[in-house]
Amino acid sequence: MALRIPVVWSDEQRLHEPGAEIWIGVRTPGTEVAARADVIRAALVDAGAPLLAAQPHDDSALLAVHGPELLAFLAGAWASWEAAGLPADPGQDRVVPYIFPVEGLLPTGVAPLEPAAVWARTGFFCFDTMTLIGPGTWEAARAAADVALTAVDVALSEGAGVAYALCRPPGHHVTRSLYGGSCYLNNAAIAAQHLRDRGVERISLIDIDAHHGNGAQSIFWERDDVLTASVHVDPAAGWFPHFLGTANERGAGAGDGANLNLPLPPGSGDKLWLEAVRGATRASQNRGAQALVVALGVDAAATDPESPLQVTTRGYREAGRILGGCGLPTVVVQEGGYDLAAIGGLVLAALEGLEEGMAHA
Repeated sequence: MALRIPVVWSDEQRLHEPGAEIWIGVRTPGTEVAARADVIRAALVDAGAPLLAAQPHDDSALLAVHGPELLAFLAGAWASWEAAGLPADPGQDRVVPYIFPVEGLLPTGVAPLEPAAVWARTGFFCFDTMTLIGPGTWEAARAAADVALTAVDVALSEGAGVAYALCRPPGHHVTRSLYGGSCYLNNAAIAAQHLRDRGVERISLIDIDAHHGNGAQSIFWERDDVLTASVHVDPAAGWFPHFLGTANERGAGAGDGANLNLPLPPGSGDKLWLEAVRGATRASQNRGAQALVVALGVDAAATDPESPLQVTTRGYREAGRILGGCGLPTVVVQEGGYDLAAIGGLVLAALEGLEEGMAHA
C-alpha cells in the first residue's frame, strides 16, 4: 500500500551548503548536505506519500523557543562576515568561531560582553567549530522551521492526525541561545511549542536520533507540559554532545521528572534500542500526553558513519509501530542520518511502521 503520511518540504532548505566541518582543528568535508533530503524525499514520493509545500509562519513561533539575540545573529551572520572581508582575508569562506565565553573565563557575577567583531561574536552564539554558516544557511534554517510548523498545522487539521516534516538542516542540538551540532534552529522544539500554542496541553517530544537531544532538554528543562525523552548513544562513552545526556538529568523546578534520557552503550542493536524507545513511550503515556513530536534521526543505523549503534531497517520499522501505537496526533521531524545509500529506506521504514501502529492503536 502507498504511504499516506503527508510530507512537508521547502526547496529553500537546499540553500545551506556547509562547505566543510572543522573538527579538532582540521577542515573535513561537510556531512549535512542537501543530498540527504533529496534522497529521503525521493524515497517517500516513490512510495506514494503526498508532498506538501511549507507555508510561511511568523517569527513569533521561533521566538517562543529561541532568544531574539540568537535569531538576529543567525539572520545576519553571513552578511557581517562578508562585510568584514573574511572570505578574502584570511580566506575563510564560512562563518566559524574561534573563541568561546566559557564559564571559567569569567569572574563570578560578570556576564560576558557580546563582542563587536563578528569572528568573536560567533563564539558567543555557537558551541562548536563544526557548524559553519554560509550564504544560504539562514534561509534554509528558517525554511526548515516553517516545514516543522506547517507539519503541526497539517497534523492538527481535520482527519489528518500525522505529518512528516522533512527538515534540513536538522535542529535538535540547538538550545534557546546557542546553535551547534550541524543545527541552527530547533525544529522539533518549535513544533512542540506550536502544538502548545494551538491548544494542546500536554506534549511528548521523543528523540530517537543517535545523539542526545540536548536542545529540547535545555529549552523545556523547567516545564512540565512538554516531556522530553531522548534515546541515544551514551555521551560518557565518548560521543557528542560529550558533556550531558546522562540518565540522572531529569529536569528542574516545575519540570522535575519531565526529562528522560535513555543512553545506550556503543554497539547497541535493535533489542536494547527498541527497549529504550518503549521506555520513552511508556513515560509519554504515564504523563498523559495528548500529542507527540518524534525527532527522527536515522543515524543509529548500523551503516551510518556518525554513530556506533547498530539498528537495522526492521528496528526502525518497529520503532515506528511503537510510536504510532500511542494513537496520538503526531509530527515527525527529520534530524540526523548520513548514509546516503540507506537514509531513504530507513526513513520510509520508520514512517511505514508509524502508519501501521496508528492504524492499530
